[in-house]
Amino acid sequence: MITIYHNPRCSKSRATCELITSTYSDGEETVEIIEYLDRPLTVIQLQRLNTQLACPVRAMIRDTESAYQALGLSDSTLSDAQLYEALAANPILLQRPIIVRDGRAVIGRPPENVASLFV
Repeated sequence: MITIYHNPRCSKSRATCELITSTYSDGEETVEIIEYLDRPLTVIQLQRLNTQLACPVRAMIRDTESAYQALGLSDSTLSDAQLYEALAANPILLQRPIIVRDGRAVIGRPPENVASLFV
């Protein structure tokens, strides 16, 4: 199964969805698209996703969003738990899209990053 955490208003997210369905989805693998702004992830789901991404929590956060500054998330003393809570409460902060396959995940910016999940 391929899971895509998607924001349909984002051109990179749309491009990544198109790339997966046109290039990588052979019809035998189910593709699940989760519009995470409508169905926000819980802290536990974010922790699991972060483990699959194998990156620092901060790499999952969009620091260009106004909520990032408003919440003071640039503070380097914030714990991972605090960052997960901020992401859960403000899903707009989550990098997009995020693609999960076979227990691994990548951030699809640029869309070509998804290729690593299919080698």
